[in-house]
Amino acid sequence: MRIVSHTCSNTEIVCALGRADWLVGVDDHSDFPDEVVSSLPRIGPDLDIDIERVKALRPDLVITSLTVPGHERCLKRLKAAGLPLVVTRPQSLADVVDDILKIGQLLDAREAAARLAANFRRAMSASPVAKPVPILIEWWPKPVIVPGARSWVNQMLALAGGRNPWAAVDAESLPVETPSVLDARPAAIVMSWCGVAEDKYRAHVVRRRQGWDQLSAVRNDRIFAVSEAWLGRPGPRLLEGIERLRSIIGQVKPDD
Repeated sequence: MRIVSHTCSNTEIVCALGRADWLVGVDDHSDFPDEVVSSLPRIGPDLDIDIERVKALRPDLVITSLTVPGHERCLKRLKAAGLPLVVTRPQSLADVVDDILKIGQLLDAREAAARLAANFRRAMSASPVAKPVPILIEWWPKPVIVPGARSWVNQMLALAGGRNPWAAVDAESLPVETPSVLDARPAAIVMSWCGVAEDKYRAHVVRRRQGWDQLSAVRNDRIFAVSEAWLGRPGPRLLEGIERLRSIIGQVKPDD
């Protein structure tokens, strides 16, 4: 089968299921596993893929996504081109598991998908802690964008012993202003800027925001970098993301 993958998470799912050799093209942002994707044809950035490039690869299946605003435009163009599609739009860890199983069935990789799904279910079976720590996850620094209710990160935080102060807001993500952040009193701030390499994250960008010096997270230097590869991509590496959050939360206290 000839597969074109649109979005990093779908690429990583295909590879985790042992079907890397079926990939014939990926979007420009797919960067893992490097030994697989570095030699594959590129179809353009995930928000503006080149449909003619996709068609030229003669895919039997295009795995696309609606996880980021703007993906719907790509989906519309893929549909108009008559390409064979499967679409993912996870908003919870259970949705990620469902996507893994669905893709595994389509790629004749049911056993691998079942094993990966079992790993997720084991992680998801952990009991929540009695006093979760408020943690601010930053998807973007200016304006500050945080996850809302429709995000798998809420469950990841809960499993790690934390909570998202904006978990009740009915949105996938939302911008927040300083008064809202001060009211939330996060014990730690996690920079996970989408589309930016982790070594380019800069804690001083957080520290210099007006009024943020009132936060215990800033005063106590509880500003951490965790690549969006571990938190923002709804695929296999979310399991490692939970462990990274757990390590961070282990270093703070609710009133720190």
